[in-house]
Amino acid sequence: MTTDAREPTSMRVRLFQGLALLSTGLLAGAFGYGAANLVPTFDAVPLDIRLSFHAELMKMNGITMQAAMGASILSSLTLAALTHGRTRLLAGAAGLLALASFLVTRLGNVPINGRIKEWASTSAPADHAEILDRWEMFNNIRTVAAVIAFALLIFLTLRLPAASEPGR
Repeated sequence: MTTDAREPTSMRVRLFQGLALLSTGLLAGAFGYGAANLVPTFDAVPLDIRLSFHAELMKMNGITMQAAMGASILSSLTLAALTHGRTRLLAGAAGLLALASFLVTRLGNVPINGRIKEWASTSAPADHAEILDRWEMFNNIRTVAAVIAFALLIFLTLRLPAASEPGR
């Protein structure tokens, strides 16, 4: 039995590939569920119920979604740093798309979430529909970014074993 000098690196690559796939899949799944189920429900209920539920949901999402985004970004970019060629490109693109979902969330959705929290305890302004439409647009952008990141990592994973070789 021969020992491959690349084995520890290959094991590290596979570990980060698995972490990237898991965390990005969870992120894409959570955003996808929200876009497919929560947003239409928000639109179907009276405004006061939407605002109250939205404000409470954001309390819970704050920690879990940021953790999923952070894990997706870090694991994908680490995978890119450990690999070469097309694997590096795909993993790096996935990491940048996860980063894009984070930035859209922090700069687009989160400020509006703060306003929604205020409206839940007071009342919505006259232009609330436009603001809620903007929140949904940001939600769609971050969802698409996360789903594409996940798809890239799936493609990368289906390329195994070539994807796990450091020289590829």
